[in-house]
Amino acid sequence: MKRLLLTLAAVTTACVASPVLAADESALAKAKGCFACHTTDKKLVGPAYKDVAKKFEGDAKAADELVGRVLKGSSGVWGPVPMPPNTTVKEEEAKKLVAWILSLK
Repeated sequence: MKRLLLTLAAVTTACVASPVLAADESALAKAKGCFACHTTDKKLVGPAYKDVAKKFEGDAKAADELVGRVLKGSSGVWGPVPMPPNTTVKEEEAKKLVAWILSLK
């Protein structure tokens, strides 16, 4: 019985914490200016975050690659408009943002 209660508590905590974490990363994306070029569900200047998640689904190297793109910028990946380097984003913040983006469905 104790094991069941602990398991239920852990599952409940994970389910409740997920929206909070998503809200934190969304707020971080807003604070860092990411939403000037991206939205969650439709293309703006850059791709929608859900499209990025879909493109990289199942790719074990995706997180590291995308963190590099956030920090250093990229070009030619999603079209002719380059993504500039995000000099105000620290590596740990980029990791959080990328994990959030890749979690979107």
